[in-house]
Amino acid sequence: MKAAVLTGIRKVEVRDAPDTPAPGTGEVLVSVGAVGVCGSDVHYFRTGRIGGQVVEYPYTVGHECSGVVEQVGPHVSRVRPGDRIAIEPAIACHSCDQCIAGRPNTCRNLRFMSCPGEAEGLLRERILVPEKNCFTVPDNVTLEQAAFAEPLSVGVYSVKRSSCAAGSSAGVLGTGPIGLSVLLSLRAAGITACYASDRLAPRRAAAGRVGAKWIGDPGATDVLSALVAGPGAPEPAGLDVVFECCGEQEALDQAIRLLKPGGELVIVGIPDAGRISFDVDDFRRKEISTTYIRRQAKCVAEAVDVIAANPADVDSLITHRFPVHETQDAFELVDGYRDGVIKAMIVLPRMQA
Repeated sequence: MKAAVLTGIRKVEVRDAPDTPAPGTGEVLVSVGAVGVCGSDVHYFRTGRIGGQVVEYPYTVGHECSGVVEQVGPHVSRVRPGDRIAIEPAIACHSCDQCIAGRPNTCRNLRFMSCPGEAEGLLRERILVPEKNCFTVPDNVTLEQAAFAEPLSVGVYSVKRSSCAAGSSAGVLGTGPIGLSVLLSLRAAGITACYASDRLAPRRAAAGRVGAKWIGDPGATDVLSALVAGPGAPEPAGLDVVFECCGEQEALDQAIRLLKPGGELVIVGIPDAGRISFDVDDFRRKEISTTYIRRQAKCVAEAVDVIAANPADVDSLITHRFPVHETQDAFELVDGYRDGVIKAMIVLPRMQA
């Protein structure tokens, strides 16, 4: 069996890996079809760590995954051999106080596939996953689109956690895959007054395709004046909710200025820096509410439904495809934001058969 592993800073190799054993009780053996390259994968590729999670080489990454069920273990009833599935990469214990409270994303004993010290990643030909982490996809959804269910589930969860409702206005700062997933989820929730910004033209174009009614370049446009402060601004009182999706201090500062008094800041992006800050005076005077997003909880099935409703939307966001032996090239492309990349997929041989 082949697996793509990190072997050092900015180094990926495709190596032989031990064969995956037969599934045990409650487990499913999956032939991997497609794996999306996520920003967190690139963090590990570029720096070897995210915060306190440090890679010990060699290490397999990849957690945006889909595949075909090959074999099931005892007491598996939700999926069967031949089923096409999207995979939830977070393995919760389902018994701690957080899981019991309905928060498996903050499980005390969480094992996330591709996180160092927790569980190996999914960039391999075959994997074993718990049945609870498998979600069948309908016939009109390809395996590549199904792999996008993982980032899209973060968008679905972010919108559900927010105060967005019919008639709300929403801003999305940063329209990479996660910001675009938020826009898709806002549209699915019936929120039409959506505004977005990004420095990269291909991502601004994608934001327009998936529901943003205004898109600006924060490096060339006064976003504040265009949306809330200038003549003819569409939301002069300010926005109800702003989703910060790029992990940049500048975007957090802008979000506070864009929000109306009593508005909500939803922080989805992961900053490179260890600390973020706010203008306390503006934050306090507006009485801004803040919601911090930790991945997602129980939203993969809803994400699959969003994809199935409009598969072409997600397909338009998958801009690059690579065979597994070109994983190094895929990571370098995403790391450098080259060639208009939005989402790069590693396509494994089973899918090509």
